[in-house]
Amino acid sequence: MAIGKNNNTNNSLADSQITNRLGHESIGKLLTKYAIPAIVGTLVMSLYNIVDRIYIGQGVGPEAISGLALTFPVMTLSAACGMLIGAGGAARISLVLGEGDRQTAERILGNCLVLILIIASTYSIINMIWMDPILLAYGGTEVTLPYAKDYLQIIIPCTIINNISFGFNNMMRASGYPQKAMITMLISALANVILDPIFIFGLNMGIRGAAIATVISMSITVVWVLVHFFNAKHTVSFTRKGFKLKKRIVLSIIGIGMSPFLINVTASMVNVFFNRTLLTHGGDIAIGAFGIISSFAMIVVMLIIGLCQGMQPIVGYNYGAKQYDRVESVYKKTVLLATAISSAGFLASMFFPHVIVKCFTTDPELIEIASHGLRIVLMVFPIVGFQIVTTNFFQSLGMAWKAIVLSLSRQVLFLLPMVWLLPRFFDLNGVWYASPASDFIAGVVAVIFLMSQWKRFNRNLASESVTTE
Repeated sequence: MAIGKNNNTNNSLADSQITNRLGHESIGKLLTKYAIPAIVGTLVMSLYNIVDRIYIGQGVGPEAISGLALTFPVMTLSAACGMLIGAGGAARISLVLGEGDRQTAERILGNCLVLILIIASTYSIINMIWMDPILLAYGGTEVTLPYAKDYLQIIIPCTIINNISFGFNNMMRASGYPQKAMITMLISALANVILDPIFIFGLNMGIRGAAIATVISMSITVVWVLVHFFNAKHTVSFTRKGFKLKKRIVLSIIGIGMSPFLINVTASMVNVFFNRTLLTHGGDIAIGAFGIISSFAMIVVMLIIGLCQGMQPIVGYNYGAKQYDRVESVYKKTVLLATAISSAGFLASMFFPHVIVKCFTTDPELIEIASHGLRIVLMVFPIVGFQIVTTNFFQSLGMAWKAIVLSLSRQVLFLLPMVWLLPRFFDLNGVWYASPASDFIAGVVAVIFLMSQWKRFNRNLASESVTTE
């Protein structure tokens, strides 16, 4: 009995050292420690799809890359299911650890696994049964449908693997293991880069080979994160009680996770609307061009999202501990870095669009259409970093409705009307112009929300100062 007690004490001390750093170390040091692994992790996640697109575009052809672009809405909805639980669970774990409540953190962890199993299984069944009508509704044609089906028939049954991989990697980072989360994703990405050419070219499996390579690579991540969380020595771990769903915990996870969930759901809706509009104004090749533009934009956005994931546990912990000055400091530093990243993406798209597009295809017509579209779509991209960070900032504070409104402002409230309206006047260019127009307006909305929140922080800081005196 004494040995068990000592081990528990040592574990508790280790846990407190990991989490207490969030409340005391310098913000710059913490952000570096948490953001770099998170950036690597999210970049690696985006590379799963991007590497597939590069190999398929170079080795199979422009029709195949258009078919793969057709799967974006399906894959985005799959990611939405994972983020609903994974991002919500990670944010809740950070907040309750900041309050010193490890038991609740472990119950959140267990509830997340059960929820992912239920939601991912349901999603897989629906898409496998109605795959043809879904893809046709998304803008599929006789040319692109076979390629899309070849890919999804392998990927969709493995949605559970995808969701556990992404969701629990977030929770590993949120519970104090950012470097381990990064290594997990790096190993998996390296496997995907190696396996893709083997299955696509070596075994001559084409687009199906890319899907098989992705599933195998993500399985590595799943094994790694589950082994981590079944180890009771870590900050939070699976317990028997944790697997029993609790209404209060489920609602708290979904409440916070609803913002990234809606971001992905609305992104899927936009993809569908984009595909159908592109098909009308530019045909299958325009859909392929949008796939290439989305791939590059995804790299930049995922870098920013990784930065936000590094910010999230620091904001969540310090907000839970009522250290508002530290919350404000980490937000400002994150915005500066995110703006630098989005500005770099903007400059690359303005000066080197052909170089970027040629990474994905050798087809001259597709290169010209995609290069022209890339310059327009990213023309106000520098402000996107600020908008994304602000949205994630409110999510990290547990202010779900504000994060949801900011998410919807860019993806639905402004973008969809622009996609409907502008092509009527500018044809295909109108589709491209819809993105920068909505990005600008959404940035203005984010400023308004932020100014209101900043006033509250200043009141809290003033109140604490008076109390201390």
